[in-house]
Amino acid sequence: MSAFLISLSTVAVAEMGDRTQFLALMLAARFRRPWAIMAGILLATLADNLAAAALGSWFGHRIAPAFLDALVGCSLTLMALWTIFAPDEAENAPKTSSRGAFLTTLCSFFLAELGDKTQIATLALAAAYPNLLLVVAGSTAGLLLANAPVVFLGDAFAHRIPLSALRYAAVVLFLGLGAFFVIRASQLCWPPLSVSCF
Repeated sequence: MSAFLISLSTVAVAEMGDRTQFLALMLAARFRRPWAIMAGILLATLADNLAAAALGSWFGHRIAPAFLDALVGCSLTLMALWTIFAPDEAENAPKTSSRGAFLTTLCSFFLAELGDKTQIATLALAAAYPNLLLVVAGSTAGLLLANAPVVFLGDAFAHRIPLSALRYAAVVLFLGLGAFFVIRASQLCWPPLSVSCF
């Protein structure tokens, strides 16, 4: 169950202030059809997370455990730096078309999530945890949890989100998880830490 909870909390915090959250806000303001938008977000996120988790799981089965933990720890630390130095802006969100709310959301979210930090987090967590379905379920639930208030409350909610505080919370979470995996990697090899561990 820890794979689900860690995936949920990591992705939910990472999504706060992310470009896809701004995209959800824009779609909600444009279409005012929250259930159709949430359905599009769900399907797009599932597709992206399944692909990321499958790739992470493939790497996870082919890399030595100590090296994998060190790699996951370093990638989470890099994501913390990415969150600090490359914050997402609302204007980076793709523009919507005149199609229906569901199809526009499905296409926009699928493309916006490709290579996004929440997808990279899913890939890293799938490499670290053996239960692929729990990672995908947790990551998807985290993204839905972060976007549901924005979709249902729209503009009224957007001005009340303390984005800078949430961004720092994401940094702390990424650094904490990164340190956890690096420490776990060193414990697998200690004593002494040697090249044979990797």
